Amino acid sequence: MHIQFAELPVSDQDRAKAFYSDKLACQVIADQPMGGGGWRWVELAFPFAVTNLHFVRRADAAPSADPVLVLIDDDVEARVASLKAKGVEIVTEPQEAPWQPGRIVAEFRDSEGNRMMLASR
Repeated sequence: MHIQFAELPVSDQDRAKAFYSDKLACQVIADQPMGGGGWRWVELAFPFAVTNLHFVRRADAAPSADPVLVLIDDDVEARVASLKAKGVEIVTEPQEAPWQPGRIVAEFRDSEGNRMMLASR
């Protein structure tokens, strides 16, 4: 079993699409009208990943208080350095996960203010 796609709450699809394309090297799979009101089905894929992203409309611009996505990376420290160089807000620097000794985790915010977690394998 695998996840077909993960839905992320956003208030600005263009800004979110640019963030994930530019900062995380996602590829645009689809960008087409979806119903009325100018909302679109925007789907992006992480390179070498099975899970795709789809943006869902949220009621307001308030970001999620909890991490909405966990990205697994072989080198969390290097990924954080790369994100910093691209101007991404780092919420927590790489550190050992208190719930799993030996696992390194860090958090950052996307363009919509959502918290994301990076975790080592």
